[in-house]
Amino acid sequence: MGLALLLGVFALSVAIGIPVAFALGVAAVATFAHEGLPLLIAFQRILSGISVFSLLAIPFFIFAGELMLHGGIAQRLVQLAAAAVGSIRGGLGQVNVFASMLFGGISGSAVADVSALGSILIPVMKDKGYDADYAVNVTVTSSLAGIMIPPSHNMILYAVAAGGGISVSKLFMAGVVPGVIMCICLAVAAYVVAVRRGYPAERFPGFRSLLLSAITAIPGLFTAVIIVGGVLSGVFTVTESGAFGVIYALVITALAYRELSWAKFRTAVLHSVRTTSMVMVLVGCATAFAYLLALYRVPEQLTSALTWISGDPTIILIMLNLMLLVLGMIMDMAALILICTPIFLPVVMSFGMDPIQFGMILMMNLGLGLCTPPVGACLFVGCAIGDVKIERAVVTIWPFYIAILVALMLTTFIPAISMTLPTWLG
Repeated sequence: MGLALLLGVFALSVAIGIPVAFALGVAAVATFAHEGLPLLIAFQRILSGISVFSLLAIPFFIFAGELMLHGGIAQRLVQLAAAAVGSIRGGLGQVNVFASMLFGGISGSAVADVSALGSILIPVMKDKGYDADYAVNVTVTSSLAGIMIPPSHNMILYAVAAGGGISVSKLFMAGVVPGVIMCICLAVAAYVVAVRRGYPAERFPGFRSLLLSAITAIPGLFTAVIIVGGVLSGVFTVTESGAFGVIYALVITALAYRELSWAKFRTAVLHSVRTTSMVMVLVGCATAFAYLLALYRVPEQLTSALTWISGDPTIILIMLNLMLLVLGMIMDMAALILICTPIFLPVVMSFGMDPIQFGMILMMNLGLGLCTPPVGACLFVGCAIGDVKIERAVVTIWPFYIAILVALMLTTFIPAISMTLPTWLG
C-alpha cells in the first residue's frame, strides 16, 4: 500500500503539471506520513542528499559551461569543425556533429550544446539549402556528446546516486570512447541522409585556414584539458577542477576572446543559479524518494521479477534498455538518474556488470530521451531555433535514432568500449 501511494502520488503530481523535483518531494512526504514516520526523517533524508561534497562540482561545471556558451568559444569551435570536415558531402551536417563533440567535451550539457551550436549552425544550414528538419535533427542528436564526453555533471549525479563508491574520474574516462563512437555513428547517418537528399559539400578552405582555426580554438578547448586532466593527474579533486575551470573560462572569454560583456556575464550567472537550484532541489527530493524505494525493497523485487522472466543476462539487458528508453521519453534525465540508479544498478551487478559500464548505458539511454517527445528538452529547443514543428522533425529523425541505438548496443554488450580507458589509466 505504501509503495502504491508513493508511486501514485508521484505520477498524479507529474500529470497535473507539478515539476518533477517537487513531485518527488510531495510523494515522499505523503508516504512518510502514511507509514507513521516522523516528517523530520523525510527532511533529514532531503538534506543528506544535498550535503555531499562532490555535488559542489556541479555548480562550477554549470557556470563554466554558461561562460563558454556566452563567451565566444562555441563560434570558434564551429569554425574549426567547418575547416576540418566541411568538405565532406553534406559538410555542414558533419560540421555539426564534430562541433558538438568538441563543445560537449567542454560544456558538459546537451541543452547548452543545442542552444549554442544550434543558434549558429541551424540558420546557416537553412541558408545553404539544407532542409530545416535535417538541420534540427543533426543538431539535437549530436548534442548527446555533452552527456557522454567529459566533463559531465550528469556523471557526478550518477556517482552520488550509486552511493558514492564510484570514482568520478573513472566515469569521465569511461564516457570518452562510447561518446566518440556515438558521434561517428551520427556522422555516418548524417552523410547517408545528405547523399540521399543531394546536399552539397563545402569547399575545403586550405590547411592554412585549418591551422588558424585550430589556433584560435585551442584556448577554449584547453578548458576541458584543465578540468579532466587535473582530475586524472591527481592535482585537483573534481570540485577543485570545476573551480579552476571557471577561473580559466573567465580569463579566456573576458581577456583573450574579449566577448564576455557585463550583460553576458550577468546572464551566465543567472542561468547558472537557476539550473543549480533546480538540480539541488531535485537531488534532495530524489534522495528521500529513493530511501522509500529501498525501504520497500523495490530493487530486490525487480531483480526477482526479471530473473523470473529470463535467466539470460542478454535478455535482461535488452529489457532494462527498453525500460530506460521508455522512462527517458516521459521524465527529466537528472531525476531518472537519481531514481533509476539505486533500482537498476543492483540488478546489473547481480550478473557481474561493472557499475561504470552501467553508468554509460544509463547516460546514453536517458540522453536519447532528451531527443524524444513528449519530454525531449533538446528536441524542443532545437525545433524552436529551427522554427520546425516537432511532428515534422520526429518523422525524419529515425536514421539518427538508429545511429544512437547502434552505439548503445555496442556499449551494452562490449564492456571493453567503456572499461578500457579507466582500466589503462588506473
